[in-house]
Amino acid sequence: MRVVTFDIETANWLSDIGSSDPADLTIALVCVHDSETDTYSSFLEPELSKMWPILERTDVLVGYNSNHFDIPLLNKYYPGDLTRIQSLDIMQEVHSVIGRRLKLDSIAEGTLGEKKSASGAQSVQWWRAGEIEKVRDYCLKDVEITKKIFDYALKNNSLKYQELGKAREFKLDTSKWLSPSGGAMTFTLGL
Repeated sequence: MRVVTFDIETANWLSDIGSSDPADLTIALVCVHDSETDTYSSFLEPELSKMWPILERTDVLVGYNSNHFDIPLLNKYYPGDLTRIQSLDIMQEVHSVIGRRLKLDSIAEGTLGEKKSASGAQSVQWWRAGEIEKVRDYCLKDVEITKKIFDYALKNNSLKYQELGKAREFKLDTSKWLSPSGGAMTFTLGL
């Protein structure tokens, strides 16, 4: 089964555009991990067309807050409908079990003993300053952390989060996370 773990960094922030809709933002770049090739890649906004064949041939898209933020924003650029690809939003899975949304950093610290390298706000500042490689490195690190969290959850049927200096574990039902829900797409491939 081909799994693509992904994350988006934006060129602006919601407060900049006076909107609460993530789809109104502008993509700076997208980073992915492709399980088929076990490689990490990044795509600047003008290069997104090179990423579509990867997404169209995946069985599941994995992200963190991806169903609410990343997929609606990415769908604005895609010539088809990315919601037709099976997706797993780890933040939604966490929320369904513990009843609240947790930051990726809290899950990463509790589960992996790692912290994110920066924040989305810092990424926008770097982007505006022309520090594209810092944005790319930050986004790739978030994809790596998300992939490690996904792998940990599949192996252990649980995750942990950091709260008040203590890691708290909770169980997850991951039995359907990799269940196929249909075939791969070919919208931009002309097949």
